[in-house]
Amino acid sequence: MSKTPETPLDVAVAPADAEVTDSGLASKVLIAGSGSSQPGPRDTVEVHYSGWTTDGKLFDSSVARDEKISFPLNGVIAGWTEGLQHMVVGEKRRFWIPAELAYGEKPSRPGAPCGNLTFDVELFGIESAPEAPALPGNLTAPDSAEKSPTGLASEILEAGDDGDKPGPSDIVAAHFTGWLEDGTLLESTVVNGKPAQFKLDQVSIKGWVEGLQLMTKGEKRRFWIPASLGFGENPPPGAPTGNLIFDFELLEFTGEPKPSEPIPAPDDVAATPADAVTTGSGLSSKVLSKGSGSDHPSGSDEVLVHYTGWTTDGKMFDSSVARGEPISFPLNGVIAGWTEGVQLMVEGEKRRFWIPGNLAYGETPSRPGAPSGTLVFDVELIKIGA
Repeated sequence: MSKTPETPLDVAVAPADAEVTDSGLASKVLIAGSGSSQPGPRDTVEVHYSGWTTDGKLFDSSVARDEKISFPLNGVIAGWTEGLQHMVVGEKRRFWIPAELAYGEKPSRPGAPCGNLTFDVELFGIESAPEAPALPGNLTAPDSAEKSPTGLASEILEAGDDGDKPGPSDIVAAHFTGWLEDGTLLESTVVNGKPAQFKLDQVSIKGWVEGLQLMTKGEKRRFWIPASLGFGENPPPGAPTGNLIFDFELLEFTGEPKPSEPIPAPDDVAATPADAVTTGSGLSSKVLSKGSGSDHPSGSDEVLVHYTGWTTDGKMFDSSVARGEPISFPLNGVIAGWTEGVQLMVEGEKRRFWIPGNLAYGETPSRPGAPSGTLVFDVELIKIGA
């Protein structure tokens, strides 16, 4: 049974016996681990954690939810990325994380805690990151690259057929590998061994939406995506900032089938009910039916889901259920509310989410046709990974 963790007596400031790194991160081992290896900066870890502000307020806890969480270390705050690399499996450690290694003094992420933070973290498992593909020859767009008015640059690596190109709401299947501008690997379906499948108008990276519409089936193309077409100025938690580089191979695409009948809106579509659980970001959810699995997806895992989405006035705007075909996608390539929310789920679970506008498409979406404001989704997690 879940229990609210007690606030540490030393929550306000690191004690004298804490270790302090050059970055200013302080930590202290609470329970020694049984493992011998430590995670690398791209490895995925499974943890329990609780986080407090320095005045002793608990703002988030997987322990209180009784749900461990997994994530890649290159997709979280800098203090976690650095700190967990010092741990071994079975170890429990307390971290005193300065603001500049957390969310800052004035967080850009809505609902994020500001200032210095204190975390207790227990490491349960390490999943080694796959071997990274070779870096592209050009980390910046060459003069020969095609450039669009939005600033997207691309270069054909291998020609496809001479057929049609995807439309803005088509479902595409593609292999991709992505890097930061400094050459750090983000994610690769090539390494994972299974292509991603997603609707173009459900992807949060504008450069993907624009770029894939330039391609034909079988084509391989490299994209240099400016920050404005990536995750934007205020990226969701764990999303990279700055310019991005992606190699894409377009395998298949199909037009969006029109649903025969809309799925009726739930009775609580207009407002979050009292029995829903709300996270620090403002995301609310309620389990509709429990799952049979035990693992949760990480923030970069590919998932297979069925879903239906409504606006708060009860209008259905999208549904894989109505189309009769589930859809797969990487969790770090969709709206922030999905990235955060689906990580709370296990296989077989069905959950309802009330996603505020800042975690969806915004109050005034820049993407044509995207719904505005708070959105409600029913999501069934069918499968995690390949």
